[in-house]
Amino acid sequence: MAAKAVADAIRTSLGPRGMDKMIYGKEVVISNDGATILKHMSVLHPAARMLVDLSAAQDVEAGDGTTSVVVLAGSLLTAAQKLLKKGVHPTQIAEGFQRAAAEAVKILEDIAIPVNLDNREALLKSATTSLSSKVVAQYSNVLAPIVVDSVLRVVNMEHNVDISDIRIVKKIGGTIDDTELVPGLVLNQNVIPGGPTRVEKAKIGLIQFQLSPPKPDMDNQVVVNDYRQMDRILKEERAYLLNLVKQIKKAGCNVLLIQKSILRDAVNSLSLHFLAKLKIMAIKEVERDEIEFICKATGCKPIADIDSFTEDKLGTADLVEEIESDGSRIVQISGIKNAGKTASIIMRGANQYVLDEAERSIHDALCVIRCLVKKRALIVGGGAPEIEVSLRLNELAKAQADSICFQAFADAMEVIPTTLAENTGLSPIAIVTELRNRHANGEKTAGINVRKGMISDMQQENVIQPLLVTTSAIELATETVRMLMKIDDILASR
Repeated sequence: MAAKAVADAIRTSLGPRGMDKMIYGKEVVISNDGATILKHMSVLHPAARMLVDLSAAQDVEAGDGTTSVVVLAGSLLTAAQKLLKKGVHPTQIAEGFQRAAAEAVKILEDIAIPVNLDNREALLKSATTSLSSKVVAQYSNVLAPIVVDSVLRVVNMEHNVDISDIRIVKKIGGTIDDTELVPGLVLNQNVIPGGPTRVEKAKIGLIQFQLSPPKPDMDNQVVVNDYRQMDRILKEERAYLLNLVKQIKKAGCNVLLIQKSILRDAVNSLSLHFLAKLKIMAIKEVERDEIEFICKATGCKPIADIDSFTEDKLGTADLVEEIESDGSRIVQISGIKNAGKTASIIMRGANQYVLDEAERSIHDALCVIRCLVKKRALIVGGGAPEIEVSLRLNELAKAQADSICFQAFADAMEVIPTTLAENTGLSPIAIVTELRNRHANGEKTAGINVRKGMISDMQQENVIQPLLVTTSAIELATETVRMLMKIDDILASR
C-alpha cells in the first residue's frame, strides 16, 4: 500500500501535460522529474523506499523514464494484489511477471526502428520528445541541437558516453533562449582583479598547493616583542611567496588555476599582488570535483607541490579571457591544444529555480542521446508501445500455463496510455479503447497526441524515444515488484 501511494503521488507528473511538484524543506524544489521528486520526498516506509531506489536505478541506467518506471511498478503491484485476492501464490505471480517482462522486451525489440548516429534528424527528434514534458518544452528547438552536439562531441572509441564529460555552467540573467554550447572550456569562477583579464597563447597551470605562508599542524603562539623581529618575519614571508611565484613564472605559466583549500587560505593578497606584477592571470576557488574535468579539457596536469611545477604539466590554449554578458562574468578558454573529449554548456535563466529545472531537463535529454549511442534503436512514444505489448501479451497468454499472470501484466501495461489521457484531460476509457482498436487493426505506431487531444501516428508526429528507456523501465519495475512479492512479513531489528 505504501509503495502504491508513492506511485500515485507522482502519477500526475507523467507526460507533456503532467503537473509539477513543489517540495519544500531546507530548500524549495520545483520539478516534474520522477527521480528528483522522489529523492527530495520524505519516504519512511521500507517498501516505499524501494520505489525511490527504483527511480534512481532507472536514472542511472537510462536517465529518462523515471516517472514511468514508478507508475508502471505501482500498476504491477495493483495487478499482483488482485491476483493475491484470487488465491494465486506470490511465487507464481513473481515468476509469471518475470516471463511476461522478458516477452515484453522481445516485442519492443521487434517493433523498434534501427537508428544510425549519423542520422542527426532522428537524434534531434528523440531529444525534443524528452524535453517536451519539461518546463523548458517551448525552448526545445534551441536546447535539442545543443544536447545532440555535446553528446556527439564526447563519444569515445568504444561508443560510450560519460555524461560527466559535459559541463553545465548556470548563470542567472537572460532567458533559456540564450543557452549555448561553447567551444573549449568555461569556468564559473572569476579572474582575480588586478591581474590581466585576457591572455593570448596561454600556458595553463593547475595547482593544488597554497600560495600563502606555511601553517604548522598544531596550534601554537609566537610572541614577538621587537619590531625588528616583526620586520624579519614579514620579509621572510615576502621572500617565500616571491620565490613560489617566480618558480611558477619560470615554468612559462601565464594562467594559474588555484584549487580551493580547506586547511588554510589557498592564496593571500601578497601572492596575488606578485602574480599580477608578473602578468599571470589568477583564478582561485577551483572546486576539488572540477579538477578531473579541467585536466581532461585543457590537457594540463594537477600539480601538488612547487618542486614538480614544470612546463610539461601545463596546458596550452590560444586564448583565455573573462567575458561579461547578461550581468554575469565567466572565464572562457578557447583554442585548446591536446584537448580531451569534453563539452561546456552555458545555461541562462531568470532565477535559480528555472536554472535548476532546466539543468535536470537537459540532463535527461543528454541521457536519452546516450541511450541511443549504447543501444541504437528507437520506438514511438505516446503510449503506443505499451498498448502493442499489452495486445501481444494477451495473445501469448492463451498458450501459457500461467495465463492469468500474463493477462494481469498485459493489463498493467495500459497504465501509461491511461495516465497520459488522464493528465491531458481526455476520457481515458474512450481513448484507450480506441487505441486498442487501432493497434488490433495493425496501426503499430498509433498513440495519444497530447497536443491535439486525439489519437494519431506518433512516427509522423516525431514523438520517438530510445528503446533502452522503455525496456529498462519494464525490467526494473518487474524486478522490484518480484522482490516485494517475495516479502511476507516486515520485522523490526533490535
